[in-house]
Amino acid sequence: MTFFVSFALLYSVCVLTITYNTIASITSAPPSAANVCTLHKSFPPGFVAQGDFVIGGIFPLHYNQEMPDINSTYRPPPVKCNGFDPRAFRWAQTMRLAVKEINLRTELLPNYTLGYKIFDSCAYPLTGQRAALAVLNGLSEDNSPMCSGASPLLAVIGESGSAQSIVVSRILQPFRIPMISYFSSCACFSDRRKFPTFFRVIPNDDYQVKAIAQLLVRFNWTWVGLVRGDHEYGRFAVQGLMRELQGTKVCVAYQEMIPLLYNRQRALEIIQVMRRSLAKVVVVFSAEGEMTPFLDDYMMQNITGTQWVASEAWVTASVFTGSEYYPYMGGTIGFGIRKGHIPRLSDYLQTVNPQMYPDNLLVKELWEALYGCSPSLSSGSQLPPCSGQESLLEQHSAYMNTSSPRVAYNVYKAVYAIAHSLHNLLLCQPGSGPFQNNSCASSNNIQPWQLQYYLEEVTFNIDGEEVNFDLKGDSIPYYDIINWQRGTDGNIEFVHVGLFDGTKPSGEELVIQEDSIIWAGHQSEVPQSVCSASCYPGSRKAVRRGEPVCCFDCVPCDGGKISNQTNSIECTFCPEDFWSNKDRTACIPKKVEFLAYDSLGIALTVTSVVGACLTIAVFAVFFYHRNTAIVRVNNSELSFFILFALTLCFLCSLVFIGEPTSWSCMLRHTAFSITFSLCLSCILGKTLVVLAAFTAARPGDNIMKWLGPKQQRVIIFSCTQVQVVVCAVWLIDAPPFPSRNTQYEHSKIILECSVGSSIAFWCVLGYIGLQACLCFVLAFLARKLPGNFNEAKFITFSMLIFCAVWLAFIPAYISSPGNYADAVESFAILASSFGLLFCLFSPKCYIILLKPEKNTKQHLMAKDKK
Repeated sequence: MTFFVSFALLYSVCVLTITYNTIASITSAPPSAANVCTLHKSFPPGFVAQGDFVIGGIFPLHYNQEMPDINSTYRPPPVKCNGFDPRAFRWAQTMRLAVKEINLRTELLPNYTLGYKIFDSCAYPLTGQRAALAVLNGLSEDNSPMCSGASPLLAVIGESGSAQSIVVSRILQPFRIPMISYFSSCACFSDRRKFPTFFRVIPNDDYQVKAIAQLLVRFNWTWVGLVRGDHEYGRFAVQGLMRELQGTKVCVAYQEMIPLLYNRQRALEIIQVMRRSLAKVVVVFSAEGEMTPFLDDYMMQNITGTQWVASEAWVTASVFTGSEYYPYMGGTIGFGIRKGHIPRLSDYLQTVNPQMYPDNLLVKELWEALYGCSPSLSSGSQLPPCSGQESLLEQHSAYMNTSSPRVAYNVYKAVYAIAHSLHNLLLCQPGSGPFQNNSCASSNNIQPWQLQYYLEEVTFNIDGEEVNFDLKGDSIPYYDIINWQRGTDGNIEFVHVGLFDGTKPSGEELVIQEDSIIWAGHQSEVPQSVCSASCYPGSRKAVRRGEPVCCFDCVPCDGGKISNQTNSIECTFCPEDFWSNKDRTACIPKKVEFLAYDSLGIALTVTSVVGACLTIAVFAVFFYHRNTAIVRVNNSELSFFILFALTLCFLCSLVFIGEPTSWSCMLRHTAFSITFSLCLSCILGKTLVVLAAFTAARPGDNIMKWLGPKQQRVIIFSCTQVQVVVCAVWLIDAPPFPSRNTQYEHSKIILECSVGSSIAFWCVLGYIGLQACLCFVLAFLARKLPGNFNEAKFITFSMLIFCAVWLAFIPAYISSPGNYADAVESFAILASSFGLLFCLFSPKCYIILLKPEKNTKQHLMAKDKK
């Protein structure tokens, strides 16, 4: 608001004076002293030169200000500028050199000369406003161009800071005076409606923030801090960076702002935030002026290990090249303005000395800054005196660093852009001009808006680089990537380690020589800056509630899921026949399990074979002693049938071992059910025979005629035939088949035989159970019949064991998966078979082999003596 008021007052005084003089001339009244245009405040330029066409220059020759006391009882003194900046002084001298070169050239602006007026902005908007008003006015009351006619000022070179450029551009805008900035990169200037006369030879910050975002993503810095200056440059740059980071993995840990009027207490608060944060990478959008005192306070806190990412505003500032900065700022990386070559700049800078400019206060301050002495004895300075003839050496890098000019090169290009535009304007042929009625600009009355037209169209080459402006007044986006490294003398050197070319396709703009970079702490490895450590393959990120997405916990993947990348957001399922490995990083084929010939399978096989061999051995004993009493009394034919059936029962358990196939699945259940049904049918027949034999011994009974050998065979065949029919229907309707069970244990594929029809399966088992129960009941009824060898007792015990085994089998089978279910069924078959074998035949074998004296009909038929 202050600059608008000042401008309005100054402009009003001049306009009123011009109007009054016009009226006085018409009435031929002699002018009085009151009619003279008067400047309210004189502000002398740093350098001035006369010429046919005058351009202005505004540079931050000081980087600090001392504001006057706000007291309305007396006229306030002007703002005092402190902190001389030799770097900005070099920029001003570059402008003077460019004007001098152009005036000496015969092919550019022949017969015309350029003049200039250079003012100091003190790197502050308020003093920048003062410089803008001063460049518009004359140097004294007698030479006030605004009050006597059109201003000969055609263009302005400036300003450095975006905040100052906004002020200057808005002051120049009503007069349509074009302004070319050499260091204002704020994206806000691309708005042509707000800044129609603004041009710049530095890339738009939109490209810089894009480059910084790509840099953060490239080095996986996902947790970063942002520090900016209190001005439009910092504000727009941070806004642009936040936009660029959307959709990436980078999060901002904090945002802090350095006050425009430096406040040490606030700076210390920012430093404490940086110290406490896990973010080891700090991106800074600030000007050299506020960074200088901030870094001084930062170094006093003795904080190291911070990886600085610098904007172009300070990444090549020579004020930070001292060796004292390296322990804290070494490894800084940032994007610098493209460097160029300015011939004769070094020689020209050395011609500037107090002896050549005895009355110039800026030159005196340069000597004080470089040598710490005062070349003027009358200044009252506390510094020791010097001659002013000292030689400017290369160690005065803040002023004499001409090896890789960047901002100075921009100043150089800006001056030449104005010269080439003016040259093109003067070459205009009458009748083919760009203005109204195809007119050209008048060479003795060129208006600034006419020069702007040619600035928008200008294209020229300088040092092999093409210079032009787009529709927004911006130049070609190009940056050098700068890395702060220790030089041989211990000072910081700005090493070129890559580039960013905004003209290339998206994703290809950034080219970095990573092996050439030295990081913070003089490390060769890229520093880490994360809120949470990376989640390695085999785990996924789980965002913490209420925290940014960059802060997370690492959760191992569940079984059957994998993640084969670092920082995976989710784990992916393995295909159906695959399972995750131990580390959850890859899918491997599931382990296939079935009742194989391993330890369990071999044990069951041996047991089955042993059982079958024992049964055959008993068969051989019975066959050898088939004519003895015990074999004949116990119905040798049924005994041989039972032994045959038991042999098959033992052997059918082998079908349950091995990989299931269609044939083995159908065979194992049908063979088991039919052989056991055959065995139980034989036992049932024997039980009926035993029961009938003792009943027939009573007078009048003739039951044995119904249980002769032929009838016994019919009973056995009929009872077995029922099971055969059930199995046949089962195989025809829904036969058992091999299946892959992945539900019981997801990490394995269990090969098993599905029963096909559960009803048929349980019917088969139920029928066997029915036969066993019937045998048990009949045998139990005959258990107390007389005789030394009561067959019913042994049948009762055998059926008791058989039923116990199969009653225990049912819950065990239901709760056992795959190969264990097959093992349980096989074990039940073997256990029940051994029970029948030992209970039915071991007593007989004992008598046959060990007690042959008892193997007589009389002994067997005799009743037990009480």
